[in-house]
Amino acid sequence: METSRHKHLSSEFEDELSDLRAKLLLMASKVEGLIATATDALVERDSAKADLVLVRDKEVDALEKEVDELCIRILALRQPAATDLRHITTALKIVTDLERMGDLCVNIARATLEINQEPRLKPYVDLPTMAAAVRDMVRQSLDAFVDENPDLAKQVVVNDVAVDRLYDKVFHEILTYMIESPATISVATRLLFVARHLERMGDHATNIAEQTIFMVMGADVRHEKAKLRAAMQAEAAKRQTEAGPPPATN
Repeated sequence: METSRHKHLSSEFEDELSDLRAKLLLMASKVEGLIATATDALVERDSAKADLVLVRDKEVDALEKEVDELCIRILALRQPAATDLRHITTALKIVTDLERMGDLCVNIARATLEINQEPRLKPYVDLPTMAAAVRDMVRQSLDAFVDENPDLAKQVVVNDVAVDRLYDKVFHEILTYMIESPATISVATRLLFVARHLERMGDHATNIAEQTIFMVMGADVRHEKAKLRAAMQAEAAKRQTEAGPPPATN
């Protein structure tokens, strides 16, 4: 009878962990959607889509509360140890990063509502590219967490370098507009904030990846993007050497 009871409790615990992973993936999916909608609102000058971001962010906030409550309940009732404990505490950190990304999308939507009241400054090419890269990072960072895949998490950390470079490009380009035409300063400043919000989202996705690496490997890789990138490039070169040259073609 005692053995049966332990099995039942273990099954309940696993169900709770599965529910936690599902809620985090749903939350990440909603954040991805917010990034896409906020970007479309800016590029298409669609204020209705910007308003939609403000509404849908409440869904992300609600999921944050659900995840927090579930984690606290698991910690209180199950008293997890070792791997399970690291998993739960990492989830508590991840949910904060996701919620903050939702808030940054709201900031972009509010900036868009103001930008739409003024003439278009420029074709928005790099901003949508940044947004797409950040969405990929969000998706991959959560996949890495759920699958406990440190290699995918490391790739996310490395990919943030590309987002940072795009931000630098956008920053200097918009700054040039402001210098050459002071009349554009108002809208250009808001676009700079949009770019900064996207760059910050990349940082939050990186946080999730770094936390996943620590959860799985116990390695603290914060502030080591350059080192990780060099290590991954060296590993790729080593695999290529071991595989030998590609077969000759006629």
